[in-house]
Amino acid sequence: MLLCIPDILSPDEVAAFRATLDAADWQDGRMTTGPQSAETKRNAQIPLDSPALPDLQRHLVRALTRNPLWVSAALPAKILPPMFNSYTGGQTFGIHVDNAIRPIPGEGRQMRTDVSCTVFLSDPDDYDGGELIVEGHYGAQAVKLPAGHCVLYPATSLHQVTPVTRGARVASFFWVQSMVRDDARREMLFDLDQSIQSLSARLGLNDSEAVRLTGIYHNLIRQWAEC
Repeated sequence: MLLCIPDILSPDEVAAFRATLDAADWQDGRMTTGPQSAETKRNAQIPLDSPALPDLQRHLVRALTRNPLWVSAALPAKILPPMFNSYTGGQTFGIHVDNAIRPIPGEGRQMRTDVSCTVFLSDPDDYDGGELIVEGHYGAQAVKLPAGHCVLYPATSLHQVTPVTRGARVASFFWVQSMVRDDARREMLFDLDQSIQSLSARLGLNDSEAVRLTGIYHNLIRQWAEC
């Protein structure tokens, strides 16, 4: 499932993020990737030991976890602390697939990457190119969202960022280990949850059909969740 979610961050939050990022030091993005991806990755990234990073990470994770649509789609068990990158002057990241396992910085343990997420911090009019192209069952989808909006998609997907030929594409990227690792099951649960929310809004939380469907939803979570 590829899902675009609006307004993870407000315009004021985006402006505050950009002010902090614009004042921070950046490094070659190949410092945090494997040898295969390093062949195709051309961007800049905030270093993992940057003093600017922890506050930005905490703020973004809070914004994500207070968004019901994002939580419903990702069903997060673990969230890798968000990272931040920038593409300018023709920089690009060629076709690749994300690593299945990522170390959690500072914790000495690892997590599985089930869901890939990008939160855009530049508006589409600020740069040319820079589309996120995600390959799926029904072909390639191009994503270029307003600042503060988020896209999530299966980490198993082949994807790329096209060359940025004008301006700067600034974004946050990170991964989620979901309670439900299988994308098809997550998509079914998301559709069921959204139907329950719609039905409850029209008929009330205690409507018998809404309650019955809620029971089915939670029983499926019990069968499929890994916590």
